[in-house]
Amino acid sequence: MERRLGFVWQVVVVVMVAWEAVARDVSPVVAGRASPAVVGGALPVVAGGVELAVEGRKRHAYASMMYMGTPRDYEFYVATRVMMRSLAKLKVDADLVVIASVDVPIEWIHNLKNEDGVRVVTVENLKNPYEHQKNFNVRFRLTLNKLYAWSLVDYDRVVMLDSDNLFLQGTDELFQCGQFCAVFINPCIFHTGLFVLQPSLDVFKNMLHELEVVRKNPDGADQGFLVSYFPDLLDKPMFHPPVNGTKLVGTYRLPLGYQMDASYYYLKLRWSIPCGPNSVITFPSAPWLKPWYWWSWPVLPLGISWHEQRRESLGYNTELPAMLIQAVIYLGIIAVTRLARPNLSKLCYNRRSEKGFVFLHSILKVAVAWSLIATYTVPFFLIPRTAHPILGWLLYFLGVAALASIAINSFLLSPLAVLTPWLAILGVLMVMACPWYPDGVVRALAVFGYSFCCAPLLWIQMTRMMGGLQLLLERESFFPRLGEFSQMSELNKLY
Repeated sequence: MERRLGFVWQVVVVVMVAWEAVARDVSPVVAGRASPAVVGGALPVVAGGVELAVEGRKRHAYASMMYMGTPRDYEFYVATRVMMRSLAKLKVDADLVVIASVDVPIEWIHNLKNEDGVRVVTVENLKNPYEHQKNFNVRFRLTLNKLYAWSLVDYDRVVMLDSDNLFLQGTDELFQCGQFCAVFINPCIFHTGLFVLQPSLDVFKNMLHELEVVRKNPDGADQGFLVSYFPDLLDKPMFHPPVNGTKLVGTYRLPLGYQMDASYYYLKLRWSIPCGPNSVITFPSAPWLKPWYWWSWPVLPLGISWHEQRRESLGYNTELPAMLIQAVIYLGIIAVTRLARPNLSKLCYNRRSEKGFVFLHSILKVAVAWSLIATYTVPFFLIPRTAHPILGWLLYFLGVAALASIAINSFLLSPLAVLTPWLAILGVLMVMACPWYPDGVVRALAVFGYSFCCAPLLWIQMTRMMGGLQLLLERESFFPRLGEFSQMSELNKLY
């Protein structure tokens, strides 16, 4: 009889495992929405106190999300890969998971799986019911996909991450936290760039229901929703990992060292977070000051730290070909304009009345102004945004020099006047990169003082340049009349 019961129990367990696998494959509807389609395995099943996990699957996971629909999708894709590779390099005892919307390019999914060793969970985008709020920012439209983290019931605990996190050391002790744990960067509002959760389909269903009834959400994004969903977290005790490795139950506040705002670093140019280990840096500031942008350093000192992690993990094979092509083009422009000096002002000149002369002068001033603006802005936008800062700045200065050579030779401008801003930008970068400042306040004052001293020089050079342009126009003998025979050949610009 006991053997028969044992055999029946084994059959029941096998049927349960098979049913879970089938249920996962067919993606059943949860609360009127499609549940996440998990790639790569069924749910773990507990029978008789023994967890029947998928072979090779770990009990915990570090997870991030990826969706499409913003101009910065590729940047976040690169940032996610760098973060996942840095976690792998720290040898964390957890799976690496990316919750990807169905419209993420297949090539990106392939790279995450096969090159980065990441488990990809494909999901449908959750509709954001807060899109019509007055304070809604369109870049947060799909951030509610983060709620899918509660559907990862394969795992006992999940650390959910934004892609702009920079790990300084492993944080596996976070898996000992309770059902929900987060860091209060703001004194009253916790931050959702990193939080710990215990996956639960019941909680996930309830969250979807709260979206349907349009629960109050201050910002219309994932952070506002979760702050509203866990309103009493500020009153909860601080998380301290038990020394015996056991898991806590309930909700806890995480020490600030698990989510250090980069802004704190810039005040003293060092970390001095007393509560908890200094483990993770986050960059919640302005969107254009994320650490992966090439202009982030030396403007923001921590930018080079992120790029060092990328250099050691992912590399820059994607950006280097485009940067090399740009460098060759810039060098070609410098060579051509050095050999053949096109004088556009000659083409614009014709002896006319004084009124016509004033008009010509005004037109040339506008043309010079726009050419200088283009000289210093166009190269900035052509450089791949995720390039290494040192390579990015070098390419920027080369591009400015190339376009400046066009302006100098086209309008016969003073090279010193045109390149004074070039020298000023180089100088301010050197001031910002100086490593011997005692704190961030002194650094900011040094940059301000340098800029204050440079401003008069820039004004003087611009004034001289415009004055020189006027003198050039007044030299009547220098400009032949349009259509007038000239002894010089068409290649008179050649040296």
